[in-house]
Amino acid sequence: MPELMQSEQKAWTQAELEAVLRSQHQRYHHLHPFHVRMNHGDLTPQEVRRWVANRFYYQKSIPLKDAAILSNCPILEVRRQWIDRIIDHDGRSQGEGGIEAWLKLGEAVGLSPQELLDEQHVIPGVRFAVDAYVNFCRTRPWIEAVAASLTELFGPDAIRVRLVALEQHYPWIDPTGFDYFRKRLEQAPRDARYALDLVLKYCRSRESQERAVQALAFKCDLLWSQLEAIERGETRLNR
Repeated sequence: MPELMQSEQKAWTQAELEAVLRSQHQRYHHLHPFHVRMNHGDLTPQEVRRWVANRFYYQKSIPLKDAAILSNCPILEVRRQWIDRIIDHDGRSQGEGGIEAWLKLGEAVGLSPQELLDEQHVIPGVRFAVDAYVNFCRTRPWIEAVAASLTELFGPDAIRVRLVALEQHYPWIDPTGFDYFRKRLEQAPRDARYALDLVLKYCRSRESQERAVQALAFKCDLLWSQLEAIERGETRLNR
């Protein structure tokens, strides 16, 4: 009976739904103590390398979750737009794309591309969280997976702060490694706006709207869990 009553609730307007989605900003991982310490310049080189190595596992999985969204989406026009995300991360040739840019960040902090590609330093908690995200996008309705991607609404502000902090507090890192972040400052707002428009358009019932919010909350929790594992986890990184 409670579920029936919930499903009969009046749908939010698009403005109301957008406000509820944006309110999830308070759950975003920019508030995690690890990122706070990073922005204050308090991470050791070993901690920076641990973050880069483990975050790479997430980066390399992004095209997989986007491919899952494509495979579940029946709308041609959406697929034509969404496929650009895969190209942004994979590139069209050697040396292009976000994954290659993250490999350069790895080299800038002292990690070889092979170390990252072989997943030598991936912490089990990070692997579990990332795999759960990919599985979510494979098994849930495509619009819920799109809603989960809306952490991109919060990313650019966090990236700007992070970029300044890395350049200011970590002079031992080759600044050419920061190209990934500079590129995301262009891509993320565009991607977030398109994904938000899709959620506002296709989530029309209160039930579907609440599921979209839950999907975004899940993604925020997942990113937080990754940092928990990175902060507490032990790897073979001892340089």
